[in-house]
Amino acid sequence: MMAWFRVLCLMASLSRFRYAAQPFAKENALQLTLAVSLGAVSGMSIWFWALVLITLVWLRRHLDLNRAGEHPILSAADAEGTEPLPTVTVLVAAKDEEANIRHCVEGLLKQNYPSLEIIAVNDRSADRTAAILDELAAGDERLRVVHVGELPPGWFGKNHAMHLGVQQATGEFLCFTDADCRFHSPHLVQAAVRFALRKGVGFLSVLPMLEAETFWERVVQPPAGGIMVFWYPPEKVNDPDSSRAYANGAFMLLARSTYDALGGHTRVAETLNEDMHFARIAKREGQRLFVLRGGGMYSVRMYVGLKQIWRGWSRIFYGCFGTLPRLLASVVFLSVFSLSPYVTLLVSPWMGGWGPWLALASGLAIVAQQSVLWRFYGLSALRPAWALTYPLGATLCVGMMLNAMTRLFGRRTVWRGTSYAGGA
Repeated sequence: MMAWFRVLCLMASLSRFRYAAQPFAKENALQLTLAVSLGAVSGMSIWFWALVLITLVWLRRHLDLNRAGEHPILSAADAEGTEPLPTVTVLVAAKDEEANIRHCVEGLLKQNYPSLEIIAVNDRSADRTAAILDELAAGDERLRVVHVGELPPGWFGKNHAMHLGVQQATGEFLCFTDADCRFHSPHLVQAAVRFALRKGVGFLSVLPMLEAETFWERVVQPPAGGIMVFWYPPEKVNDPDSSRAYANGAFMLLARSTYDALGGHTRVAETLNEDMHFARIAKREGQRLFVLRGGGMYSVRMYVGLKQIWRGWSRIFYGCFGTLPRLLASVVFLSVFSLSPYVTLLVSPWMGGWGPWLALASGLAIVAQQSVLWRFYGLSALRPAWALTYPLGATLCVGMMLNAMTRLFGRRTVWRGTSYAGGA
């Protein structure tokens, strides 16, 4: 910023000299030096006040956290009721999920929903996923297994698998979930259905508790999740008059009539983030969309290892933001409000007379930021002290957003062993 002010002042000074018929005189040289110096001072002051603004923005986030307690959270109490319940089909697609699929399906089979059908789709797995599913189906007639042998052109794997599953579903409600989900409460499905019926919601997405067991998961998951909450606040998503649309594919409950009105998976055949596309279509077409936290009733361990985290969140950012302006805006916002105070604190010793003031302002911004993050990390089921790793996590998120941008220029996406072109 200071450099830009110097350039502008230099250009302004040169424009005065352009019409002079004589070489630079001493007074003109002094004038130029003064202009550049004033530009530097002005740039430093703007830098200082920008840090003050950043501090206030972070302090404002405390109010958002206070309001977060007012957002609805699904619980076992929501499962209570005497009204008749519609039939429900739960669909889960699995590709090379031998490490997760048993836990997922067994959790679904323990649901206390009275009229439940489960369809598991084995999507071209090369491991023991198919054998595990067949074994589980042999022991419970509520579970049916569909085996997919090949992926036809014009489809992404999960969307095609779910499309085939829906063709065999008989439920009045369809519940889509992921193979890496673990269901801790037997009341989840019934609570979700009764909540949707009471609220008159045709499209309900229940957010999972995110598991983070390794160092890199704990570093990246909170800032990445925070970015999503910032761009898609639940109160906006749940407001029919707002265009904000969000859904999490880990648990999407749709009335069959709503699903058909949205055009089914055929309409999102070539998208990697079909959940977000369904949500946007629903909002555009006036369908009632609602998102709420699952209250620990189920959890997801999204990615393991930095390489998988990098690829997975790059895909999510690409699918959720989808355009260069949105991705650039996210990069700029994260860089300015999350990382610039730390950078300023590091360079402040070289900022001359403004150094102490910039150090003070950046320090206050960091304290304000950390005061919010310690609360936020606690809500994320992590020890609050992990907030100290936020600068590293935010830096990685910036890198993943930049990586997501490369997909806008024809780079292919490889996911679950299949290479896809595009895939917003």
